[in-house]
Amino acid sequence: MTIDKITELLGADAQLLLNHTSKTVSKDIIHLPGADFIDRSFIGSNRNPQVLRSLASMYNHGRLSGTGYLSILPVDQGIEHTAGASFSPNPIYFDPAKIIELAIEGGCNAVASTFGVLASVSRKYAHKIPMVKLNHNELMTYPNKYDQIMFGSVEEAWNLGACAVGATIYFGSENSNRQIIEVAQAFERAHELGMATVLWCYTRNDGFKKDGVDYHVAADLTSQANHLGVTIQADIIKQKLPENNGGFTNIKFAKSHPKMYSELSSDNPIDLCRYQVLNCYLGRIGLINSGGESKGASDFAEAVKTAVINKRAAGQGLILGRKAFQRPMNEGVELLNAVQDVYLSNDITIA
Repeated sequence: MTIDKITELLGADAQLLLNHTSKTVSKDIIHLPGADFIDRSFIGSNRNPQVLRSLASMYNHGRLSGTGYLSILPVDQGIEHTAGASFSPNPIYFDPAKIIELAIEGGCNAVASTFGVLASVSRKYAHKIPMVKLNHNELMTYPNKYDQIMFGSVEEAWNLGACAVGATIYFGSENSNRQIIEVAQAFERAHELGMATVLWCYTRNDGFKKDGVDYHVAADLTSQANHLGVTIQADIIKQKLPENNGGFTNIKFAKSHPKMYSELSSDNPIDLCRYQVLNCYLGRIGLINSGGESKGASDFAEAVKTAVINKRAAGQGLILGRKAFQRPMNEGVELLNAVQDVYLSNDITIA
């Protein structure tokens, strides 16, 4: 996809995003993505050689191989959002093999899914860079509750041939303390076995909405969630793209500093995302942003916009699922490739 097509998809936001020069955190002090990222960021860490090999297998797979960027297909929505709601738009994805096929045909670095999905096809696809999602929010409890519970063990993920494990923590939720302990212990064990770790760093609390504004996607709240995620040694952080800021000050909780808002971020989406990168140890741990729900015709434009923001902020890629698998496979492949083209484009640089 050419820069002209990317510009066309960005529409009215093209000028704001493509020509922005960040004056918050200089790219000169960030651990930037690149072919040598693992050498620069992990060689001196406590990660053992098997973890480094697992990370390398992800970063050096698919269309983005060797670039330092990641395109991951996540399909755990069968549990998180019910299988019917997730797969009815395209019922072929009730079949686990089709999920893996989409990731392969789409040129992804990895596919993240459930124990059941990956177990049902593991002998055929274990070498195709699977990532097992360890915990989920099951949606069958009535009334619904929001909690992440373990669905299997790290050892089982290793036996499936996974190169990485993923998990979610709902930071700020009633059960977040237990989740932090469980996931920290699981990640420690995964590293012992040589697997990489990816953390879905989501915020969750009814109190994070105030005066009609949803601060679950505020740059300050999501960035602190990132900082907690890298603290428990996640190798890659998954986070929603920030949509606003000032959660701490408007909700009036936790602690903040005026420079968080006046100097380290701005109203530009790229700078809001860069503050997320800052909280991932200044990019030493890669930030990938989520693709979000499918809205139909606008999916291509929204996915490309998210990729441009993430790349220009010094993020490392996208983890995008519903926009791809809730449409015909050929269109899903095209959408995944469009996102990857943003990271492959020399015309889109880090701001």
